[in-house]
Amino acid sequence: MTHETQANSAGPGDGLVRAGAIVFIIGAVATLVTVAPLFLGTEPFPTAAYLVSMLMGVGFLIAGTGVLRSIAVQRRQARSSAPSAPAA
Repeated sequence: MTHETQANSAGPGDGLVRAGAIVFIIGAVATLVTVAPLFLGTEPFPTAAYLVSMLMGVGFLIAGTGVLRSIAVQRRQARSSAPSAPAA
């Protein structure tokens, strides 16, 4: 039995990778916004803006979790489809 995947089908972990990328981008934009006052010579943003910047790391962790989940599923599929060794 062969396992075929379609180009548009979402595999396990793909949703986590996409969500992680979105959260990472939000955090990256927040980081740029909070660093801008340093270069523009304006008042720094409140602490809440810096906390939103932490989403960059959170997004990276979410995406990493999705990648690891995808790897684990692929390994399980490879083990189950591999022929078993004959007993001696």
